[in-house]
Amino acid sequence: MSTAQHPVVLPAEALTAGDEAVVDANIDIVNAMYEELLDEREIAPNALRSYYVDFYLAQMLDGGFAQYALAAHERAQVDRLVREGLREMGAAGHLALFDELAAAVAALTVEDTEAYLEGDADGSVAVARAEALDDRFEALLEQEDLLALNAAWLRGQEGLLALDEDGIEDEIARRVGLIDDLEERRAAEDRSGLGDMPDHELVIRELCDAAGHELVAVTAADAAYVHRGAEALAWRFTTDLGEYVMVEEGDEAAMVDAEDGTVLATVEFVELDEDDWTADDDADGYGAVEASRRGGPEDGRAAQTAP
Repeated sequence: MSTAQHPVVLPAEALTAGDEAVVDANIDIVNAMYEELLDEREIAPNALRSYYVDFYLAQMLDGGFAQYALAAHERAQVDRLVREGLREMGAAGHLALFDELAAAVAALTVEDTEAYLEGDADGSVAVARAEALDDRFEALLEQEDLLALNAAWLRGQEGLLALDEDGIEDEIARRVGLIDDLEERRAAEDRSGLGDMPDHELVIRELCDAAGHELVAVTAADAAYVHRGAEALAWRFTTDLGEYVMVEEGDEAAMVDAEDGTVLATVEFVELDEDDWTADDDADGYGAVEASRRGGPEDGRAAQTAP
């Protein structure tokens, strides 16, 4: 069945709620569809465009375009959905800025790209110029409120299905029933396992195991996280017990409580000789890790709270 035949789905009560509630409701439903192995063939294109425009907004507010570039897997596809969403919502100014940002980053050398993603503009005019484009984003929000534009656009979708909770579950189940290759998708999901996981998620899972937590979601990269008095690339994530940050330092990574800076667990990266390495050690190149659980405040510093 063509994706054009699948409408946007929203909870009926969300339509009379605030802008944030409407956009969040779409995000929740898209996530539920992803969990059932639906993809762009079964999810309404405009639901995905709304989803990724809000993703872009969240990353820009939290860490700028560098954070968006770090957090967006399959950049080409995500960039396309963001561009299409901005265009359809009438956010012409944001679309123009997005194109400028993407072009500026694409023009960087390999060395400058690494410096840009790490938030280090020292000595590079090109990196400083790319970072400076971020400064225009929040001012532009005063003219084009992306949250308000996104919510209004969702409410006005042609053929919108406004359903209760049971109706949403039934609609997702209906779409699952239309998938011809469902078993192949399930098999592919099983095969992918840890092998297709980004390095940072593998480490986060090790940390969660060491701390006795269950990982819920990796939420965002944070290129400006302050660890032991210096900025470091970190990854924010949630577990069944709260919000946390994974930060690397040398040959060690730590799981830090996002509220009070407590270090709950650490993992150490252990270099393996080629003869000792097996595919089970690590599919993405980190080598073996040794985990330990620990407690106590980290240098008495309160960590930045999650957005």
